[in-house]
Amino acid sequence: MERKPLEVESTDHQKPPSAVYDGSVMAVDSVEEEVEETKVVYRGWKVMPFIIGNETFEKLGIIGTLSNLLVYLTAVFNMKSITAATIINAFSGTINFGTFVAAFLCDTYFGRYKTLTVAVIACFLGSLVILLTAAVPQLHPAPCGTALSCIGPSGGQIAFLLLGLGFLVVGAGGIRPCNLAFGADQFNPKSESGKRGIDSFFNWYFFTFTFAQILSLTLIVYIQSNVSWTIGLTIPVVLMFLACVIFFAGDKLYVKIKASGSPLAGIAQVIAVAIKKRGLKPTKEPWLNLYNYYPPKYANSKLKYTDQFRFLDKAAILAPEDKLEADGKPADPWKLCTMQQVEEVKCIVRVLPIWFAASIYYLTITQQMTYPVFQALQSDRRLGSRGFVIPAATYVVFLMTGMTVFIIFYDRVLVPTLRRITGIDTGITLLQRIGTGIFFAFVSLIVSGFVEERRRTFALTKPTLGMAPRKGEISSMSAMWLIPQLALAGIAEAFGAIGQMEFYYKQFPENMRSFAGSIFYVGAGVSSYLGSFLIAMVHRTTQNSAGGNWLAEDLNKGRLDYFYFMIAGILAVNFAYFLVMSRWYRYKGSDDEVTTYETNVDPIKQQDKNTA
Repeated sequence: MERKPLEVESTDHQKPPSAVYDGSVMAVDSVEEEVEETKVVYRGWKVMPFIIGNETFEKLGIIGTLSNLLVYLTAVFNMKSITAATIINAFSGTINFGTFVAAFLCDTYFGRYKTLTVAVIACFLGSLVILLTAAVPQLHPAPCGTALSCIGPSGGQIAFLLLGLGFLVVGAGGIRPCNLAFGADQFNPKSESGKRGIDSFFNWYFFTFTFAQILSLTLIVYIQSNVSWTIGLTIPVVLMFLACVIFFAGDKLYVKIKASGSPLAGIAQVIAVAIKKRGLKPTKEPWLNLYNYYPPKYANSKLKYTDQFRFLDKAAILAPEDKLEADGKPADPWKLCTMQQVEEVKCIVRVLPIWFAASIYYLTITQQMTYPVFQALQSDRRLGSRGFVIPAATYVVFLMTGMTVFIIFYDRVLVPTLRRITGIDTGITLLQRIGTGIFFAFVSLIVSGFVEERRRTFALTKPTLGMAPRKGEISSMSAMWLIPQLALAGIAEAFGAIGQMEFYYKQFPENMRSFAGSIFYVGAGVSSYLGSFLIAMVHRTTQNSAGGNWLAEDLNKGRLDYFYFMIAGILAVNFAYFLVMSRWYRYKGSDDEVTTYETNVDPIKQQDKNTA
């Protein structure tokens, strides 16, 4: 299947001819440029109030709806904890893996703007449906009160709840892979100011994301739990409505890149043809002898030949039986591929080992979002002389605060300083940024282990502060000791998570940037499932051991510190693996390839040469 050129939708109501972005546009941000008689304007930061404003309110809305959903299902829908947890896990996993489906539809059929249009509306409808389940008595079970047994939800009530969750899956699944790429589309990738704008945009995108999380996990959750579920769920609906208004307000200002056909078809063609031609001998000087052809207005940047994954090169060997059309295009793309197609597939294959290491890295964040809450429950959470008790779940905010504060420091202080030292626009390379994140994640786990060892020692050797419900004795160690490990995890995210998103965006072919956004979330989903597997395995292995269950319900009887050290060991191995893969990795289109060559061989002359 031949991919269409990467077109930019026209926003002029006079309907001029469609502008075409062929990867060779040279323009300065906010300066109009002529591309096939149609003006394309990269407004850069001028449209960021619409994009980042939409992102902020959308995240406030959706996180405000979902962050307390577990409590909502048990408190309002009278579900058992295990049932509610199962629904939440299935829901979260579906969203993470749903981003891949949304990215396929976006890059193949609809484009990012249309996908986001559907997604933001779906998020608003999902939040509205969840609100109605709280506001309308007929849509949730009768309150339990002090009754020993509760009436569960009816089939109709469950169906209406799942309708709301379904809307949220469509909305969040579409927004996550597309919103970041859509924002980056507004900068001219060929100008220096545009490149720096993209680099800075990634940092500020995550800044708004974590800011929304902090506000949702404090103010909105407090209102839901202590004031009213109806009021607490109305706030996200209003915020989602504002997100829609802000997003559509910038409609005429956006650069809207149309879908360019299925990129997966090109990948499948390269693999299929390479397998069919596996018996052919490798060509000498492949940078000259491999078949190559660029369609008019080709969407992606032209790539040099690289001598990695040379088995794929056979897909671009021009055999005597291969036929070309008059303009040099393959008559059958399932029998002959271009060197450009092969190099694009190599780009994707090269990313996968890095993605695997990044997925393992996310184990740290998964654990730091859960077990510190249990540690806080059995620690001294009193603050000040008046004895105000900080909610255990609120301590996770310190992870997000650490990330938010460090992003500002990184973008405004660290990058300019490192830029002067290294001469690199981003201060350090993307792989160095990801690797630094993995290192900080490792340190976070080590600190977590020692803090838990201290908390447990205090609980067993010093006077305690009473009993935590369904847990055990409350240690006299201040829960503030949890802040360092959470702050370190936040710094790890500032390096690792943002570095990953920018890395995938820049290293994937241009027509697969929504896919690039989706694999980050797929990696997070894989990490969540791996974390659940490790917890179940450790629990099953240690529950009958002489040393006792590491993950006992009462942390004082368990050895959570051992579990932290075990995850740290896994991360240390993963870090070593990442360093090896990083040394092997070659950036797309860079001059540090193992061997790189450019070719401008005419395909018709090339066929004559190969058939002579």
